[in-house]
Amino acid sequence: MKLRVLKTTIFLLLLSPSFPAGQVHSQEAGGPTDLDKKVQAFLDRRAGRWHDMNVSAADGKILYDLVLKRQYRKALEIGTSTGHSAIWIAWALSKTGGKLITIEIDESRYETAVSNFKEAGLSNYIDARLADAHELVPKLEGPFDFVFCDADKDWYKNYFVAVAPKLEVGGCYTAHNVSDRGWGSYGTGEFYQYVRGLKNFETTIDRSSRSGLFVSFKKSEK
Repeated sequence: MKLRVLKTTIFLLLLSPSFPAGQVHSQEAGGPTDLDKKVQAFLDRRAGRWHDMNVSAADGKILYDLVLKRQYRKALEIGTSTGHSAIWIAWALSKTGGKLITIEIDESRYETAVSNFKEAGLSNYIDARLADAHELVPKLEGPFDFVFCDADKDWYKNYFVAVAPKLEVGGCYTAHNVSDRGWGSYGTGEFYQYVRGLKNFETTIDRSSRSGLFVSFKKSEK
């Protein structure tokens, strides 16, 4: 008898306006939202057409997974290009309740990126800035919990030195086109060796990336 009453109660709760059955199903199934569908459709339309120093879709997915898995919310990107990586990062941030600051120095690329953000439906999750990152990055207050650097490679170490104190413990600093072999690709070897030598950062190169994706987690302040 008690079991029958319990089943009846659950059934009535599912039918009540304060606990819609459709919402329960959505939460359990974790199906794609309208925004997910819009972003995916945009990426599908642009597949294979991301040039101008953008990351690959595979690397974009790695960034997306890092943000989502760690539930990061305060992200910074140094080097927007036309926005491919920013779209992957912001898509993940749309699920964590976060926002991305992204910086681009080239006006044409910046304008294209802003247009892409709007078309993908992610403008509300991106603060796009047209600026010289050499000047702007040291001025940013932070704090950040996720950083992606894909700008001028010979300045990688300088960007890191400026941002690392503003990166929260548990935060992640990523960078593109970095190698741990020899002096690294595009002259990023000095940057890699510098961060690798810091005791409060745990640094690796993601082997699933063909482009050399540097991933470093901040373990402590010092």
